[in-house]
Amino acid sequence: MKTAWMIPAAVAAGLTALANPVGAQKPGGILKMQHMDTPPSASIHEEATISVVVPFMGLYNNLVVFDQNVPRNSFDSIVPDLATKWQWSEDGKELVFIVRQGVKWHDGKPFTARDVQCTFEMLLSGDKIRRNPRGAWYSNVEKVAATSDTEVAFYLKERQPALLALLASGHTPIYPCHVPSADMRRKPVGTGPYKLAEFKMNESIKVVRNPDYWKKGRPYLDGIEYTIIPDRSTRMLSFASGKFDMTFPTDLTVPLWKNMKKDAPHATCVMRDTGVSTNLIVNRDMPPFDDPRIRRALALSLDRKAFIDILSEGEASLGGAMLPPPSGVWGMPPDMVKTIVGYENVPANREKARELMKEAGYGPDKRLKVRVSTRNIPTFRDPATILIDHLKHVYVDGELEVIDTSVYYNRVFKKDYSVALNLTGTAVDDPDVGFFEGYACGSLRNYNGYCNPEMTKLFEAQSRELDQKKRLKMVWEIDRKLQEDIARPIILHGRAAGCWQPYVKGVVLHTNSIYNGARFEDVWLDR
Repeated sequence: MKTAWMIPAAVAAGLTALANPVGAQKPGGILKMQHMDTPPSASIHEEATISVVVPFMGLYNNLVVFDQNVPRNSFDSIVPDLATKWQWSEDGKELVFIVRQGVKWHDGKPFTARDVQCTFEMLLSGDKIRRNPRGAWYSNVEKVAATSDTEVAFYLKERQPALLALLASGHTPIYPCHVPSADMRRKPVGTGPYKLAEFKMNESIKVVRNPDYWKKGRPYLDGIEYTIIPDRSTRMLSFASGKFDMTFPTDLTVPLWKNMKKDAPHATCVMRDTGVSTNLIVNRDMPPFDDPRIRRALALSLDRKAFIDILSEGEASLGGAMLPPPSGVWGMPPDMVKTIVGYENVPANREKARELMKEAGYGPDKRLKVRVSTRNIPTFRDPATILIDHLKHVYVDGELEVIDTSVYYNRVFKKDYSVALNLTGTAVDDPDVGFFEGYACGSLRNYNGYCNPEMTKLFEAQSRELDQKKRLKMVWEIDRKLQEDIARPIILHGRAAGCWQPYVKGVVLHTNSIYNGARFEDVWLDR
C-alpha cells in the first residue's frame, strides 16, 4: 500500500507564478557572467565542483528540484520538475514518480521514465561512468525501474526519508539513455531551458535558449555567456566597470564584498553561507602519514580563529562536518563545537602536537618536509598559505603546490597527494549527503580514505530515523566523533557573495548551498 500522491504540479505552478508576476518580465538578451576557471567537463554526474554546476545546471532537469525562487533549500521548497507527482509506500522503501509527457531532449528525442532508470543504473553500477563522486548518496537504493513510459520506482533497502532532498539537488540531473556518458562531457544533451552552444577551454562557455523547453515562456534570456577570467582582481574590476552583468555567484570573499559595495554601490550583492567547508586532507595510506600521531599533530597545529579572521574578517563559521546553525539545520551547537579536541587553546594544542611529532621521530633538528597541494584558485590558495604557516609550529615545513582545476580533482580522486588544503561543498544540508559522501568507506569524495565500519553503521541508523529530534542528537554525536577521530579536520565553513547589475532581474542565490540554484530560467534583463 502507498501513501497519497504528493505535490501536484499545480502547486509548483502556483509557486512560480507568485514569484514571477505575469507580464513583468522582458524576454531576450544575453546575460554576460564571469567564470573563474575552466570546468573539467560539462557532465555534472562526473564532477565535484561548483565550476561545473553553475554553467551547466541550466542544461538539465531533475525529477524534483529545490524551488529556484526560494532562497533556503528545505523539504518545503522541493517542487516538481520532470516528475509531476510522487508517493511513498507505507513502509518507506518504495518511492514512485509519475513523469511529464511531451518533454523532448535537446536533440528532439522524447523523454520517458526509461531515461530516469538509465541515469540511476549508471550511478548505481559505477562502471558505466568515468567517475561517480556522489555514488555514496545512493548506497541505500537497491534498484530504479521504469514500470511504464510515465512511471518510475525507486526501491530502497531501508527507509530513507531524505532521499527526496538528494534528488532535488543541482547534482542530480536526469541524463538521456541514448547518449553515451562520454559524450555528456563535451556535447551534453539535456531537457533543460538552455542548450550548449560552445565550450572553449580557458576561454568561454556559451549556452542558448532552448526553444522547445517544456516549461512554456522559459527561459526569458536568449542565452548566457560565461567568460573565463582566472585573475580575480581582473574579474572584480571588470564587473565594477560594467563590462559584465554578473559575477560568478560565489566569487566574492567578505573583504571583496565590502570593497565592491564601495566600488559599485549600484550593484546588488548577496552574501550568504555557502555550504562549503575549508578542510585539511591527509593521505593516510602514504608514509609517514599512515602514522595517526602525525595526522593528529597536523590537525592540532590549526588555529581556526586565525583562518576565520584573516580570510573572512571574522564572518566564517566554526563547526564540524555539518553546516553550523543558523543556516544549517544539522550542525552542532557552538557550545558543543568548543568542547572538541583541537578547537580551543591553540598553544596547548600545538605543544601536544610537538610531543606527538617527537614520538614519531621528528623535532626541531629533524623537520618533516611536505608538499601541500591545492587547487589553483584564490579560495584554495589563500588558506593553503595560512596552513603552511601553522604547520611550521609543529616541525613541519610545507611547500605549496597549486594544481589547475582540470587536473586537481583527478589527483585527489586517485589519492595522488600527501597533504592538501581542500574545500568540500555539501550540495544538500542533510547528513545523508554530508556523512555518506565525505566519510563512508569507499566513497569517491572521501578523499583521504577514512574508513570506520562502525561509523558507517551510525550513518545508516540516523538515515532511517523518523523522529527528527532524535535524529538531530544522533547527528551531533556522529559529527563529534568524526572530528575527534581526525577523519578530515574542518577548519571553517565559508561565506561568499555574488553580485549583479541593477537591470538583471530574477536572480535568487540560495543561502545554505551554492549547488542547487543555477537553473537561471527565471532571470531576465530589464533594459
